[in-house]
Amino acid sequence: MTIGSSILTSTPATAADGDYGSGVLGPWENSSKAISTLTQIRPVLDTDGLFMFGDSISVQDGYSLALLLRDRTGDQIAVHNWSGRPTKPAVDALAQWADAYGLPGRILMATGSNDIFNPPVFAAQIDRTMSIAGPNRTVFWVNVQVARTRETAAVQLADQRNSAWINLQLADAQRRHPRLRIVRWAEFLAAYPWRLGAEAYLRDGVHTTVPLGQNARNELIVRAIESA
Repeated sequence: MTIGSSILTSTPATAADGDYGSGVLGPWENSSKAISTLTQIRPVLDTDGLFMFGDSISVQDGYSLALLLRDRTGDQIAVHNWSGRPTKPAVDALAQWADAYGLPGRILMATGSNDIFNPPVFAAQIDRTMSIAGPNRTVFWVNVQVARTRETAAVQLADQRNSAWINLQLADAQRRHPRLRIVRWAEFLAAYPWRLGAEAYLRDGVHTTVPLGQNARNELIVRAIESA
């Protein structure tokens, strides 16, 4: 398992790309990742723990989440986290693990931040995830908040608008899929303006600060799992 962090990056969009104001997602395949081995996956299946599929936020925060989950619920978690990855290849990884290993009763999807570059494709991937999970598994999905502070004000505004678009698709999907549970990270941050300012919970408008933002996001995830 390799571990690292990568800031979500973009390149300028062209008319052919379909510009939603945030630019175009750059290459991510060589970015840092954290992927559990078969030795780590087996006990998760044996104890009906959780599989997690995430992006760079999860690469950074996944280990702390695993410790918190173990201490609070006793659950074990296997991860497939990859920096810069949008949701479609994350769902591809879910499908691959389902075929190779089978799935536990709960799936955690912490992906969507990299879909701000092409929001319309996101809804289909939610439906695809729920189809792979099947009617008897619960899927927890962390919603998104992106407004990259290194970008211009116009791009930050587009990031925020596209984040809301992603989150609306999640909310709409929840009405179609009763086993979908949304972890409301965006609402937590928006509840008090200071949480989004001065690098309180987000160090760059995307990734959590450590420990404050990391602990807050992981706490929301664990509470959702506890209450399901």
